[in-house]
Amino acid sequence: MANTRAVTEAETLANSEHSLDTNLHETSAWKDFLALIKVGIVNSNLITTFTGLWLALHFTGAGFLTNIDTILFTLIGSSLIIAGSCSINNYIDRDIDHLMERTKGRPTVTGKVNPQKVILMGLLFIVLGTTFLLLTTLTAAIIGLIGVFSYVVLYTMWSKRKLVSNTIVGSISGAVPPLIGWAAVDANLDLIAWSLFLIMFAWQPPHFYALAMRRVEEYRAARIPMLPVVKGFKATKRSIMLWIVALLPIPLLLTDLGYTFLIIATVLNIGWLGLGIYGYKSQDDLKWAKQMFVYSLQYMTIMFVAMVIVTLL
Repeated sequence: MANTRAVTEAETLANSEHSLDTNLHETSAWKDFLALIKVGIVNSNLITTFTGLWLALHFTGAGFLTNIDTILFTLIGSSLIIAGSCSINNYIDRDIDHLMERTKGRPTVTGKVNPQKVILMGLLFIVLGTTFLLLTTLTAAIIGLIGVFSYVVLYTMWSKRKLVSNTIVGSISGAVPPLIGWAAVDANLDLIAWSLFLIMFAWQPPHFYALAMRRVEEYRAARIPMLPVVKGFKATKRSIMLWIVALLPIPLLLTDLGYTFLIIATVLNIGWLGLGIYGYKSQDDLKWAKQMFVYSLQYMTIMFVAMVIVTLL
C-alpha cells in the first residue's frame, strides 16, 4: 500500500513537472512571437490608425456600427502588415542585434526560431494584412504597402546602417498608420489626415533621438550611425528641440476639432518644449534624455486619444 502510494505520488509529481515545463515552453513561445512582431510597436500604431479611422467616420458622417466591418478589416490589416514588417526587420538585423542590450534577447538572436520561418511569417502577414486592407479601399492598401517599403527597404535595409538621417527616413513608416485609417473610410485624403501624418512624422525624431542618447554606446558598438553616435549629445539635443518647435504650429491645421483640442495640443507642445529647455543645461544628459523619452510616449498617447474624445463632447 505504501509502495503504491509512493508510485502514485511520483507519477503525480512527474506529471506536474511535465505540465510546468509545457506551460513554460508555451509561455516562452508566445513571448518569442510577441518579440518577433514587436507587439509594442503594433499596439502604439493601432492607436494612431484608429484615430485616423475614427476621425474619417466623424467628418464624413459615416456611422460607427454600420461600418464595423471596415473598422475590423482596417485594424486587423494594419496590425498584420506592421507585425510582418517588424518580423522582417528582426530577420535582417539579427547580425547586429546581439551587440545591443535591448535586442540581444530577441529569438532571432538567441536561435530559438529558424530565420527562414521568420521571413516567411513576415511575408505572410504582409500579404494577409494587405488583403484585409483591400477589403476597405485600394488607397488604404497602397498606403500600407508604402509603409512596409519605407520601413523594410528605405529604413532597415538602407538608411539605418548608412545615414545619420536614418531616424528621419524611418519616420515615414511611423507616420503612415493614421493615413491608412482615414483612407479605409475616405480614399480622398483630407487635410486632417495629412495633419495626423505630419504630427507623427515630427514626433518621431525627438522620441527616437532621446532613446538613442540613452543607448548611444550600444548603437556605437553595433556601428549604427545614429545622430548622438556621429555628432554627439550637443547636436542631438539641438535637433530634439528643433523638431519639438516644428510640432508647435501643426495643431493649427486641426481647427475643425475645436478649441478644446487646440488647447490640449498647445499645452502638450509647450510642456514638451519647457521640459526640454528646463533640462537643456543639465549636466546629466542621460537623465534629460530619459525624461524627454518618457514625455514623448505620454505626448503621443494623450494627443491621439484627445482627438477621439473631443469628437464625443
